[in-house]
Amino acid sequence: MSNSYPFELMPLPYDYSALEPYIDTLTMQLHHDRHLKTYVTNLNNTLANYPQYQGWSLERLVTEWPRLPAAISEEIRHNAGGVYNHQFFFNEMAGKPLSPSGSLYEGITASFGSMDAFKKKFTDAALGVFGSGYTWLVANRSGRMGIITTANQDTPLIKGLKPLLCLDVWEHAYYLKHYNVRADYINDWLELLSN
Repeated sequence: MSNSYPFELMPLPYDYSALEPYIDTLTMQLHHDRHLKTYVTNLNNTLANYPQYQGWSLERLVTEWPRLPAAISEEIRHNAGGVYNHQFFFNEMAGKPLSPSGSLYEGITASFGSMDAFKKKFTDAALGVFGSGYTWLVANRSGRMGIITTANQDTPLIKGLKPLLCLDVWEHAYYLKHYNVRADYINDWLELLSN
């Protein structure tokens, strides 16, 4: 997988059906093969006529897009963010980051008091996203954890925060199984990362 132009569609790190019953197979196929692929294609198309930016890493594009020419800055913001956010989201579900034996679990319990308290705050933040966006568990430069939300395809990187967990709350991430009931999707995602 490349980290500069031309960007490539990352392979899904597990079978489309691997997250059943929490996330359904068809949603995974559409989310990865169509949504993420579209962001990759659009990012490459936007950079095609700008060789001076083709060596920029994905992380640099999502943090320094305001420095780009006005003709491409918003396209880069949305599409580079779409690639970054989706890659992060798909990759984190390859393991069980909230399992009690992990360092992330220990950090969460130290920061929020308990896993249940974290899940409540994270769920409330995810339910509070108006429209499309993401909910993130992040760490600042001193390692202190917090929960933030971002709109559309914005990332925490531009704020100097390190992403630790990412929940995609765009409707395409859950509508086929959960319709418009975001709370059920959030609960399933938390179960997936915990069990």
